[in-house]
Amino acid sequence: MQACMTLLAAGRSSSVLDARFDDDRPLDATGWEEVVRRAPSLSHLAAAELRYCSPSARCRETGAALGLTPLAQPALLDWDMGRWRGATLAEVTVREPEAVRLWRADPRAAPHGGESLLTFIRRIGGWLDTRPVEPGGRAVAVAEPAIVRAALCYALKAPPHAYWHIATEPLATLTLTGGAGDWHLALY
Repeated sequence: MQACMTLLAAGRSSSVLDARFDDDRPLDATGWEEVVRRAPSLSHLAAAELRYCSPSARCRETGAALGLTPLAQPALLDWDMGRWRGATLAEVTVREPEAVRLWRADPRAAPHGGESLLTFIRRIGGWLDTRPVEPGGRAVAVAEPAIVRAALCYALKAPPHAYWHIATEPLATLTLTGGAGDWHLALY
């Protein structure tokens, strides 16, 4: 029997237009309402033996609101965006249009001074591969949407550019089965 890892995208901390790189804001009022409304449909996640979360405020709050009491994992920090941290994509595009173009086109590029897309996907994959989930065991991680997208790319061994074609809404779940280096997408 394979291990099962479910990643849950954190609740909302801002509107899409105000989404900021490496954002550590807590859940906003709408985010809290969505978590409370969706809690019954996510209650099965509490059966996981291992419960993790990204260290950000909204991930910790999402996990706590769902009664998961997750353990914060430094390896699940959001994508390191270097000097772009705290800015919106629109703001950075106005200031550094060529850097944004390079960042989107080359998965090895990190014009912001943080992690490249390839490095980020590998970091998240390394975290997945080192989880001590026993065969038949379950784990859950409340994570930033970027982490959920990176985990999917890693698990499917998709080219890094696939990252840009994955939409991750607040409270979306991704379930993977398998284990180190051999993860599979599970559709339920």
